[in-house]
Amino acid sequence: MSVKFTNHEIKYIALFETITSAMVKDCIIDDEHNKITFLVKKGDMGLAIGKNGSTIGKMQKSVDRSVEILEHSDDPGEFIKNLLSVADINSIEFGVDAKGNKIATLDVDSKSKRKAIGKNGQNIQRARQFAKRQFEISNIIIK
Repeated sequence: MSVKFTNHEIKYIALFETITSAMVKDCIIDDEHNKITFLVKKGDMGLAIGKNGSTIGKMQKSVDRSVEILEHSDDPGEFIKNLLSVADINSIEFGVDAKGNKIATLDVDSKSKRKAIGKNGQNIQRARQFAKRQFEISNIIIK
């Protein structure tokens, strides 16, 4: 599935790739929380973060926003675990809902459900956006 980027996203992706030398697969701009989340190619996390976080720090200063970096994977299970790495995910099951949409159901450790959901649901919302854009997964359900 190919993602269509806005001019705004293209500008940030170009800047990020110039500063970090990491390849961006996707980008979500969250104006409400003044945050940009970049999805980088598998293996490019080190480049994106830099020694002691220097590269990501440079990026944050350049855009005057919080910057988050996540690693892509071609495996949807590993991909979702990367998106919600703050939580302890025991298992992931993929299925189809009554309307024929792909869904992922996560068995998350009870102590880390709050982390998976995030403040005001922003972690799970971001994960759902990336999963939809990258794998056409319509919903991620935490149980």
